[in-house]
Amino acid sequence: MTDPGTSDLSAQPWFFCGIGGSGMLPLALILKGHGAHVAGSDRSRDQGRTPEKFAWLESLGFVLHPQDGTGITSADLVLVASAAVEDTVPEMVRARDLGCRRMSRANLLSALFNAARTGIAVAGTSGKSTVTGMLGWILTACGRDPTIMNGAVMKNFAAPDAPFASARVGCADGPFVSEVDESDGSIAQYQPTIAVLNNVSLDHKSLEELRALFGDFLAAADTAVINFDDPESAELGYRTRKAPLTFGVTNPAVDIGVVAGSIVETPTTIEAVVFDSRCDTNHMLRLAVPGRHNLSNALAALAGANAAGVSLAEAVRALSDFAGLARRFDVVGTSPSGVTVIDDFGHNPEKVAATLATLKAHPGRVIAFFQPHGYGPLRQMGAELAEVLATRLGRDDVTLLCDPVYFGGTVDRSVGSERIADLIRQHGGAAEYIPAREACGLQMRALAKPGDRIVIMGARDDTLAQFARDLLASLP
Repeated sequence: MTDPGTSDLSAQPWFFCGIGGSGMLPLALILKGHGAHVAGSDRSRDQGRTPEKFAWLESLGFVLHPQDGTGITSADLVLVASAAVEDTVPEMVRARDLGCRRMSRANLLSALFNAARTGIAVAGTSGKSTVTGMLGWILTACGRDPTIMNGAVMKNFAAPDAPFASARVGCADGPFVSEVDESDGSIAQYQPTIAVLNNVSLDHKSLEELRALFGDFLAAADTAVINFDDPESAELGYRTRKAPLTFGVTNPAVDIGVVAGSIVETPTTIEAVVFDSRCDTNHMLRLAVPGRHNLSNALAALAGANAAGVSLAEAVRALSDFAGLARRFDVVGTSPSGVTVIDDFGHNPEKVAATLATLKAHPGRVIAFFQPHGYGPLRQMGAELAEVLATRLGRDDVTLLCDPVYFGGTVDRSVGSERIADLIRQHGGAAEYIPAREACGLQMRALAKPGDRIVIMGARDDTLAQFARDLLASLP
């Protein structure tokens, strides 16, 4: 099956295999927003997971089918599937038999992105979704009417009739802001006008592979926006076509940075004075999201917006109204007894470290629950993850791990969470491995005391948000 042309994507009927996925749903929303007919299926829908999401999609006019191949009815359909979808899935078999054309998620997104007059791509091991949300909000608030492709629900755009707002469809000639993924190598398909690089660290690939991918990404852009606090990212800055626009929280030799000693943190906010060394001006930035990692994310978004023509003063004002993303240090609530539950997407060593640093900047014991986002990633980064969980938490804190999320398939499941718990204990941390997630919930409820913070961490599983809400409701 070959890729279709991209001259008039909206004129073709589309079928998304796995339409509810964090990378697929916003893409389907954007395509439908351009007038295309979009249908789909999802294994999670068939399993009864997050039914409210699929009911919402149907209310928008998406036609949903069981994932049994019955939705593939014509050779005219273009099948969209992520690289993780196996060839034995019924839609894949049926599409092949009918001769349907096929695009990967990355193929379609890059085609839409590259067709935009101004494409702003956000890359990096960590913080992509937050920077994309911040940058998209700045451009929206400043009247640029962008299209935004995100992997997370953006609270500024969420509403009762749009509870899963991970995308925004803007005007045809407006900027296209998207996070781009290095994990499958598809970052090489994008031709950004502006490339934003947040950081480079171990995740799905080796550092050598990441350096090559991110370096080529920066070199392809007209303007590179780079975090010069991060040594790996700074080193790649020398491969850009022209001098990059640089930012950093701790590095004073950047274009956009933070005045030393100006940072003020609370458990739910952070503020600082931002400087622009190019014109020697200062701006007071107030964020309604906590943590120094979010301050760094904010600088990335401010610099990206500035590269797109928004003044720094205007961007700073807009960012003060940024409401955050679902499942990114998302404070679910506090129980009557004073136990706070936080829902977070942390799943690789750097993301988990940032979340724990934000928690440990303030008093109170931390109960960290971690559901690995797959068996493969656990093998790739398990040792580093265990070290973070052991060393970034205190003597009184504890980590609970359940089995990795698994939706079926042929993945090797020989290395699981029990090994990670053992490694945490070897590093001097406290950890419990309890296979079933529900049993972990019962244990956290038994452990929790007034003043504790419980953080629910993991990716690729929408039901974690409901698990966090249910846990809060069960606490005294």
